[in-house]
Amino acid sequence: MQQGKGRILSQIKASQERKLRLRWLLVLSSIPLFGVITAFGIAPQTAVQDVPVELVVEELTLPSDSIVEALALDEQSLWQADEVRKDDTLGTVLDRLNIRNTEAVNFLRQSPDASTLASKLRPGRSILAKTTADGKLLELQYQYDWDAALQVKLDNDGYVAKQIQLAQESRTELKSAVIQSSLFAATDAAGIPDAVAMQLVQIFSSDIDFHLDLREGDRFTVIYEAGYSKGEMTTPGKVLAAEFVNQGKTYSALLYRDSNGRSDYLTPDGKALHKAFLRSPLEFSRISSGFTLARFHPVLKRWRAHKGVDYAAPIGTRIKATADGTVIVAGKQGGYGNVVMLQHAGGVTTVYGHLSRFAAGLRKGQRVSQDDVIGYVGMSGLASGPHLHYEFRVNGQHRDPLKVALPNTTALTNINQDAFRTQAQPLLAQLALLRNTQTASLE
Repeated sequence: MQQGKGRILSQIKASQERKLRLRWLLVLSSIPLFGVITAFGIAPQTAVQDVPVELVVEELTLPSDSIVEALALDEQSLWQADEVRKDDTLGTVLDRLNIRNTEAVNFLRQSPDASTLASKLRPGRSILAKTTADGKLLELQYQYDWDAALQVKLDNDGYVAKQIQLAQESRTELKSAVIQSSLFAATDAAGIPDAVAMQLVQIFSSDIDFHLDLREGDRFTVIYEAGYSKGEMTTPGKVLAAEFVNQGKTYSALLYRDSNGRSDYLTPDGKALHKAFLRSPLEFSRISSGFTLARFHPVLKRWRAHKGVDYAAPIGTRIKATADGTVIVAGKQGGYGNVVMLQHAGGVTTVYGHLSRFAAGLRKGQRVSQDDVIGYVGMSGLASGPHLHYEFRVNGQHRDPLKVALPNTTALTNINQDAFRTQAQPLLAQLALLRNTQTASLE
């Protein structure tokens, strides 16, 4: 027992000694701090007198009540972006944008200046609205076209609507693609707009029959203009240059603009690309019956010569004049049904039969140009289904439209070859770069 008490007393004593040493350590460590405080207190040239205080009175102009209200209103407002959806109405759009004040709704519904919003609601078009928390419209912008928008704003006199032009950036697009099934499937896969694909058909239509000649593995490159607004392409522009490899043969086209502002497509050596006649009067279709001296007629049920080409296409498909000419027939004629006949230079006549209707205003004696719409596909006359019957006659003799040699034509006269080479050089370099890139990717 005595031994236990001794150990306890010794432990208490040791603890007290440790506490005493800790206190002395704290005192010693505080000495430098006191020195610093003292140093600040006796630093030389320290001002000890009172700092003078001066009272300045200045008159301030307070903002008007309207400005204060506007600032308060702006702090509570917010912008909301949306897109017009399929089957949207003006009411559903306003509801999603939180536009609830009667004055704004009535203005957007009834004002002629704001009628663009209701009349041109198109799916995918962007719309912005600035509203207060309780649904009061402050400003609205609706982009109804690639370069135009409707703006509605609230001012002191109420709502005001006006049309505004949108800034557009012009860019040059370079694309390439390979045909796997069809031209449009290839352009869709490459992100090339349909409007550009249609230009390719028109540019190469004299050399390539897009109904029959396309093969899997054919490839093309194209350079075209495009307009951009807010980082998104708003409209495709004109094709500047293109190269199409069809069944191993390469066709090239370069846009040439002369000093008078006229333009046409030329080959790399400066020759006119277009021929006097298009190979086909339809942009896209399939050939249901070719040129032959012996064909079993599906309506007459007997063998007879078929001195033209039949293009199967839906009723209403546009039919184009394959060359410049004069209308010599525009009416009904025997088995042709509704038929148009055009007289061209060099003793050539073209025939377009089984039409559903004629182009508005088309009449005998009228001059038409290549690519002009002259009628629409139908099945009038002796026809078992909707199609166009197309004939090509030279001095009254029928020729196969798919095989007859088509003469070249020069749309532009006095082509300045130096100016053309200057325009063509950078385009040819870009086409070569695209071609090499495409070839490398295929390998």
